[in-house]
Amino acid sequence: MLTRPATDCSVQTEFSTECRRCDRLAHFLDDVKLRHPNYHSLPVPSFGATDATLLIIGLAPGMHGANRTGRPFTGDYAGLLLYQTLHKFGLASSDQSISSGDGLQLLGCRITNAVKCLPPANKPDYSEICQCNGYLATEIVDFAALGGKGLLSLGRVAHQAGLMALGLKERDYPFSHGASHELPNGLTLYDSYHCSRYNTQTKRLTTEMFERVFSRICADLALN
Repeated sequence: MLTRPATDCSVQTEFSTECRRCDRLAHFLDDVKLRHPNYHSLPVPSFGATDATLLIIGLAPGMHGANRTGRPFTGDYAGLLLYQTLHKFGLASSDQSISSGDGLQLLGCRITNAVKCLPPANKPDYSEICQCNGYLATEIVDFAALGGKGLLSLGRVAHQAGLMALGLKERDYPFSHGASHELPNGLTLYDSYHCSRYNTQTKRLTTEMFERVFSRICADLALN
């Protein structure tokens, strides 16, 4: 569980792919780049419509997915269910996201991550989530200013990072799959289990469960 520290992690910060503020992550990406010279192996920017109605928050890039391609949830297992579902609900031009140059467009939505860099073993530590939270805070402020209405957190860490970016506490907005929370700034926060291989293969998250979340979001936010 994340708790807010004495210092404010969510001070707004402009994102840069040149960011090296987290030593552990920066050095890890350097090592990955040596082993995989054709990989992106940098902080991964958000992807999607700049005037989105829905902002989807994931955890962090995957080794052979976003870290390779430079686009969130692209090229790995976790993206399969996500992009299939986005396409089914009219939020993506294709049901597959293969590479950053495949021509895919998101419609009315945008995808970001709580942590922009690939973490070792897919597990960012608290300081890294906190360090990156300023980027998420900026994204959410800009998103709301452009008419954004809903946030979808994929997993509890993404949920906590979104609340941290807004200066809110999880005890007031507890994570639960399928839950929604009306936030003080007028946004609605929706929750889903993460669409990871582990969750889908163990049936903790099924296609039907994931689609029900999107069905509700599309109805609530008048998407399509």
